[in-house]
Amino acid sequence: MCGAPKQGNGLAGIDLSVQTVIQGQVWHDGAPVAGAYVRLLGTDDEFTAEVVTSPEGEFRFFAAPGEWKVRSLAPVGKGERVISAEVGLNETTVAIG
Repeated sequence: MCGAPKQGNGLAGIDLSVQTVIQGQVWHDGAPVAGAYVRLLGTDDEFTAEVVTSPEGEFRFFAAPGEWKVRSLAPVGKGERVISAEVGLNETTVAIG
């Protein structure tokens, strides 16, 4: 079992003044993708973490501020998004093409 919190839950108890949270959803053809693997990679493609999306296609990572790649892999395809994360809540959507 992965150490990530249950996806889709609120951020109660998380101090966004000191934490960097990257969260969002994975979409394909206008619908969320459940069960997709989402990887958090450094800008040099160095693997950092991986979670599986919730039934609503949601994912969440706790990371350091900086440039990150969020890559999604699912049976319907793959997608990638580069995000510049700052301390606080950083939301993004990954579209699978």
